[in-house]
Amino acid sequence: MTSPCYHCGLPVPAGSNHTVVIEGTSRSMCCPGCEAVASAIVSGGLDGFYRYREKQSDRPEQSQPQDRWGAYDLPEVQQQFVHDWDGEAKMAALLIGGITCAACVWLIEKHLGQLTGIEKVSVNASTQRAQVVFDPEQIQPSDLFEALERIGYRPAPATAANRESVIQSEHRAALRRLGVAGLGTMQVMMFAIALYFGAGSGDVGEFERYFRWVSLLVATPVVFYAARPFFSAALRSLRARHLSMDVPVSLAIGLAYGASFYATVFGTGEVYFESISMFTFFLLLGRTVEMRARHRAGLASGGLAQLLPMTAAKFAGDEITHIPVAALTEGDRILLRPGDTVPADGEVLEGESGVDESLLSGESALQQKAMGSPVYAGSVNGDSSLTVRVVAAGRSTRLSAIERLVERAQLDKPSQVALADRVAGIFVGVVLLAALGAFAVWWQLDPSRAFWVALSVLVVTCPCALSLATPAALASATLRLQELGLLVAGGSLLETLPQISRVVFDKTGTLTRGEPRILQINLIRDGWTEQRVKDVAAALESQTHHPLARAFRSWRGNLTASQLKVHTGRGLEGYIDDVRYRLGRADFAVSKPEKAPEGEGQWLLLADDRGAVAWIALGDKLRESAPQAVEQLGRMGLSVELLSGDQSGEVQRLASEAGIAHFRAGASPEDKLTHMRQLQGQGEAVLMVGDGLNDVPVLSGADASVAMMSAADLAQSRADAILLNGDLQVLAQSVELARKCRRVVRQNLAWALGYNAIALPLAVCGLVPPWAAAMGMSLSSLVVVVNALRLSRAKSPEGGIARRAPDLQPGFAD
Repeated sequence: MTSPCYHCGLPVPAGSNHTVVIEGTSRSMCCPGCEAVASAIVSGGLDGFYRYREKQSDRPEQSQPQDRWGAYDLPEVQQQFVHDWDGEAKMAALLIGGITCAACVWLIEKHLGQLTGIEKVSVNASTQRAQVVFDPEQIQPSDLFEALERIGYRPAPATAANRESVIQSEHRAALRRLGVAGLGTMQVMMFAIALYFGAGSGDVGEFERYFRWVSLLVATPVVFYAARPFFSAALRSLRARHLSMDVPVSLAIGLAYGASFYATVFGTGEVYFESISMFTFFLLLGRTVEMRARHRAGLASGGLAQLLPMTAAKFAGDEITHIPVAALTEGDRILLRPGDTVPADGEVLEGESGVDESLLSGESALQQKAMGSPVYAGSVNGDSSLTVRVVAAGRSTRLSAIERLVERAQLDKPSQVALADRVAGIFVGVVLLAALGAFAVWWQLDPSRAFWVALSVLVVTCPCALSLATPAALASATLRLQELGLLVAGGSLLETLPQISRVVFDKTGTLTRGEPRILQINLIRDGWTEQRVKDVAAALESQTHHPLARAFRSWRGNLTASQLKVHTGRGLEGYIDDVRYRLGRADFAVSKPEKAPEGEGQWLLLADDRGAVAWIALGDKLRESAPQAVEQLGRMGLSVELLSGDQSGEVQRLASEAGIAHFRAGASPEDKLTHMRQLQGQGEAVLMVGDGLNDVPVLSGADASVAMMSAADLAQSRADAILLNGDLQVLAQSVELARKCRRVVRQNLAWALGYNAIALPLAVCGLVPPWAAAMGMSLSSLVVVVNALRLSRAKSPEGGIARRAPDLQPGFAD
């Protein structure tokens, strides 16, 4: 009896020889269609599809095309690299092998952008990742793969395994090509030295012919193997009707080799095999060093989810079974032993332990967890075992939410980068014209030098440094911000921060720690007790996670509320025992509110249909880092303001403690936005820092915005950055780093333009040989990259705290 088809589960016909090696084991297939699809899945690095699928797949000829890329249209396979986007759109995360420079990025974005159904394309040269937003009704992932292959790139799904494989493959290929070019250069130079010192006799002596032919044999692998990436990239660009920097490089190598080949075969003219080989070697050396720097930055900033474990210890009754992390669902009970990485977001059921959340918050100190404490995917358990109930797994975890924010940020190409890409394309055209002009002039002056002068002009002015100037600096600064605890979610943030003149803070959960406590309860109605007030308030807040609601968490479950409704920025209401209650601002709880009592804290009013029941005073502590952050921002010349929906004297007290001179209380979401518009109308550039749904309009309207890690998902999606660790001092450091980034970008652009301004006249005058031109161009690119990498070592702020608040939602006025 034959085993069933490993892909579709149907019987395998007798004598069938269709097999595919999956995870080291040869698996039988029933037909060529299943074999083709399974091979595509395996070659794409998606072997995990077979581990995690819940049922056998359909036979390809019944539901899927059998072309090379058809397997990527399977819904089960798409789960690993295609995600929901806004509306009906989808976003595909792809790895693209063969990217060498900014021109490749431009070419890919332009080519894919012309396809029907493509809404947005963004390619990151450092990580070699592409984010493609598409309409699944008009185009499928297989079309994307086919389109990329058609212009000479190697696409694959963006999984951690694939990424590592692509990087290793490119490193090996680059080293092989560099080795061939290096050995070829040394050998050809040995023969060239003999020719320089006059080996042979006559016009072309016997020894000279011999050395020329040997040099041709040695230089040919250098041109056709080591320099092949330049020709391939140039051909792709020309097919797309775009002039990339590889076009003049390829022309230089190809024309020089052709002329030297002609001179060798026909025994006339000069040969420059040593210049070609040395030129190719220096170009490859520069690109290899640059590639390693790009890959290092890409590995440090991408693929957070790859840090999750492969399996989790799940309780099945009293026994423990190990299952794939992808199979975890909400409600599962899992065991975390000391040293285990948390596989999903959860709540501690049993045990006490310190947990390392530095991946999410940047705080190296262990965070103590006990029963009821939240734990987050990607953090590491410390010294004791914990029993945890899963509350979110897979794409629902906080770690995945952070990755989606990063992906969204990558889709936003800063205007500086877009401008540099356009300028580089135009610059290549100018270079070609300059080379043609130099050739024409030198043809009149000295025909024997005309070709080599034009060659030097082509090489020395390649705009590699110009294209790298901005993206290298932005990538380095973004990586440093993430290390500090600020996750950049908007591509234009680093361009906007240096222009900021005013920082506006929300209060609850932003300027304060978001850990309120009940300070006082003033009963208004007879027959009520403080305990009943706490029970009713806890029941009303049971389905909201606003920071103020945490004050009542100890009494949750004593009563049950129904028909709960949140009124953003005002409060909430619900029914308990068929009686409607309201809790929040006084003007929301009752129609004609009385003045709040005197005393410390933020006063909330609890009322039912008959009127007010009790006043509740809540107090929250100022974040330890707030006074230092305000002082640092002030020293940098920035105005600081507190804007809160709280109407109590708590606003003034906290503003005074934090050292904020300008504050405003009782501001509704509409008032906050109006105030923001007024500031902007006065010429202010505003950075808004908030965390609630009532902050969404003002976060969206600010010039730049930062949401706390505790913020609602909607607030985070409208912010340009997420403060992961709660340390407000990072804001001052971020502004300073953005200013440094702007200076570095200007330095890089000045260097790139200055270098070309000096090198071009020298090359036109015939003072730069081709090999020196190649060295100069490579060194110019390296200077830009090394200068940008200085940003990744910028000093972090001194002092302050770094702690992560739990995932919260809004509901009360703050």
